[in-house]
Amino acid sequence: AREEEVRKKFRPIEQLKEEFEKLNMKIETDYEIMVKLISKFNSSASSLDEKVAALYDLEYYVHQVDNAKDFLSMGGLRLVIEGLNSSEASLKEHAAFVLGAALSSNPKVQIEAIEGGALQKLLVILATEQPLAVRKKALFALSSMLRHFPYAQQQFLKLGGLQVLRSLFRQKGMEPLHVRVVTLLYDLIMEKMLLEDSQHGEQMEEKIQQYRQVRLVPAVVEQGWCALVPNLLAMPEHDTREKVLKLVGVLVAFCREHYRGDPALGTTLSLLRNEYEELAAEEQREGDKDGYFRELLGSINTIIQEL
Repeated sequence: AREEEVRKKFRPIEQLKEEFEKLNMKIETDYEIMVKLISKFNSSASSLDEKVAALYDLEYYVHQVDNAKDFLSMGGLRLVIEGLNSSEASLKEHAAFVLGAALSSNPKVQIEAIEGGALQKLLVILATEQPLAVRKKALFALSSMLRHFPYAQQQFLKLGGLQVLRSLFRQKGMEPLHVRVVTLLYDLIMEKMLLEDSQHGEQMEEKIQQYRQVRLVPAVVEQGWCALVPNLLAMPEHDTREKVLKLVGVLVAFCREHYRGDPALGTTLSLLRNEYEELAAEEQREGDKDGYFRELLGSINTIIQEL
C-alpha cells in the first residue's frame, strides 16, 4: 500500500527521461548565456528595459574570474565602457555595475579597462551632475579598478581623481558616498603600506617599484583631507565612525600637526571616548569581552595617544 501511494505521487524515472527528451532540454553554459545577454544589450531592437535587464543579469555572471575573461574576449567589456556614455541614467548605472563586477580581483580585465578609457569615463560621471544611484555604481567600479592596481592609482592621481572625490563632500545628497570614499582611501593607503612592509621576493620588486610611484598620501595631505575626514566623526552611525576612525588612525602620522591644532577634533574624540566607554562596559557586562564597541574605543584611545 505504501509503494502504491509513492507511485501515485511520483512519476517513474523512465517516464521523466522520455518527457525531458521530448522537450529537447539543453542546459546552457555561462558562456552561451553571456553571448545572448551581450547580443540583447547591443541590439538596436532591444528596448531600454530589455537592455537594463541584460546588464542586470550580466553582472551576476561576470563576478566569476573566468567568466569575466570570457566577457572580455567576446567584446562585452568594450560595450559596457561605451555604455558609460549613455544619456540614459539607468543604462549608465547598470553599465558601471557590470564593469565593477568584472574588474573585481581581475588584473587582466583591469588592464583592458584602463586602456579602453574606463577610468576617465568613471571620473566624468562622478564629477558631473548625476543621480546618486549612478554615482554610487561609478564609485563601485572605480574602487574595483584601483584596488591592487598601482598603475591605475597613478593615473587616477594624474587625472585629478582625488579632487573629484573631494567635490562629492561639497554637494548635497551625496552623503551616502562619503563613507565609501573614506573606505576606498583607507584601503588604498593600507594596501601600499602592507606591501612595502611585507617580506617579498624578487618577483614582487617590480610591483613595489610601481607602488612607490603612487604618491597618494602626499596628495591626500596637500588637498586638505586631514581637515575633511575627521568631520565625518559627527555622523551617528557606528559603522561610519569605525571606517572614519580607521582612516584618521592611518593619517595621524601625516596630519599630526593639523590634528593637534584642531580643538574640535579633540572635543569630538573625548565625547566619543566617553560614549564608547559606556557601550564597551555594557558589552562586558553581557559577557562579550572583545566586543565591537571595545574595538572602537581602542581605536579612539590609540589616536588620542598618538596626538
